[in-house]
Amino acid sequence: MNKKEFLKVVKENHFFDQHSKVLIAVSGGKDSLNLFHLLFDLQEKLGIELGMIHVNHQQRPESQEEEDYLYNLARELHIPFFVDYFTGKFSEDSARQFRYDFFKSVMESELYTALVTAHHADDQAETIFMRIIRGNRLRNLRGIEPVQPFGTGQLIRPLLSFRKADLEEVFHFEDSSNVSLDYFRNRVRNHYMPLLEEENTQFSTALVNLGNETYQYLAALKDLTKDIQTTKLEEFLAQTPAVRSFLLQEYLEKFSDLQPTRAQFQEILHILEEKKNYNHFLKNNYYLMKNEKEFSITKIIPKADEEISNLMIESEGIYEFGNFLIGVGRPLESFHQIIYVKKEFPIILRHRQAGDRILLNGISKKLRRYFIDEKIPHKNRQEAVLIEQNKNVYGIANIVASDLSKSMKNDTINVALYIKMKV
Repeated sequence: MNKKEFLKVVKENHFFDQHSKVLIAVSGGKDSLNLFHLLFDLQEKLGIELGMIHVNHQQRPESQEEEDYLYNLARELHIPFFVDYFTGKFSEDSARQFRYDFFKSVMESELYTALVTAHHADDQAETIFMRIIRGNRLRNLRGIEPVQPFGTGQLIRPLLSFRKADLEEVFHFEDSSNVSLDYFRNRVRNHYMPLLEEENTQFSTALVNLGNETYQYLAALKDLTKDIQTTKLEEFLAQTPAVRSFLLQEYLEKFSDLQPTRAQFQEILHILEEKKNYNHFLKNNYYLMKNEKEFSITKIIPKADEEISNLMIESEGIYEFGNFLIGVGRPLESFHQIIYVKKEFPIILRHRQAGDRILLNGISKKLRRYFIDEKIPHKNRQEAVLIEQNKNVYGIANIVASDLSKSMKNDTINVALYIKMKV
C-alpha cells in the first residue's frame, strides 16, 4: 500500500471532511507507525493538524523505550504528544477502557474532533471470529465500524480495507506480549486462525465478507423500517415477531452500557407484547417504562455519591439520591410514597440542614423537633432526604409529606414524585 492508495480510500470515504484537528493513537507497533507516517505526510492534502497520543501500559521492559522514541519523534516533527500510564490490575478489558477514557479526555481538553486508530482488515477478521466464539448476536458480526461517534467527535479507522501485509516496512517495535497465549486475541491470531486457514486459505477474507454482508442486511432492514415508531405500541405490535425483534434490538442499541443478555432481551420483548402497564428495573441503572400506548427505557440519572450534598432536578426522569430512587413524573414499580410539588422546576433533593422546618397540620415545625416527637431513629435522621422547591420543604423521603404536598394532590399543575427505597 502506498500513499496514493491510502489517500484514495480516505477521500472516497470522506474520513476527514469534517475535521481539522486529528489525534492519532500510536502504540509503537508497525500498524500505528505506518498510519502515523501516512497521515503526517498527507496533512496538507487532507487539511488536518495532527496530534500523537500514547498509553504506556508499563507491562514490559521495553515500554519506556517505546515511549521515549515516540516522544522524540513527535518533538522532531513538531507534533503535540500526549501520554498517560496505565494503573491498576491489568487485563485486556481494563487496559482498553483506560486507553479510551484517556483518549476522550484529551480530545475534549485539546479540542480534537477525531481520534484515529490503526485497526486493519486482519484485526477486523479476528474481531468477527472472536465475537462468533463468544456467541454474540448477528448484529455484532458487523465487526469494527470505520467511523463511529466517540468522545467529542468521531473515532476513525482508515486502514480497515487493508491487510497487515499491505503495510510498508517502517521502523517499529515488536510487542513481545503479542505471542503470549494468555490473551484471547493472541490465541485467535496465533493459534485458531492459522489452523482454520489450513482448511481455507481465504478464511480471513471470508470473515471480513461476512461482516460486510451482515452490515448490508442490517442497513437494509433499518431502511425498510425507518418509518415505524418503535416505541408506539400500536405500531410495534402490528409487526411480525421477527420485525419486532429487530426493532427492539435497534432501539436497545441507543443504550451502549445496557447490554442485555439474550434472556433479558426476551424478557423485555415479552413485557412489551403481554403486559399493559409495567415499570421494570433492567440493569446498570436502566428502567423500562410502559403504559398502554408507548414504552421507553430511561436511565436513572445521575447516581449521586455520598459526597454530593444536594441534587437539582430540572426535568422529568428517574433519579438516584442517597438510599432512594425518585421518579419525577415517572411511576416506579412498588413505590413507597408519593410527594406532590409544582410543575415548575427546579426541585432540590438534599440532606437536612440546621434550621430546617416543615409545615404539618397547619403548624410550621422544626425538623429536629419533628424527629424527636415521632421517635425517628438516629440513623434515619442522618440519612433523611428532603424534597425542596422554592425554598420550601415538600416532604421527607419515605417519612412524611408536608401540607404543601398534600394541598397539591388534586391540583392540575402538580407533578408527582414517586419515591422508593433502594434494595
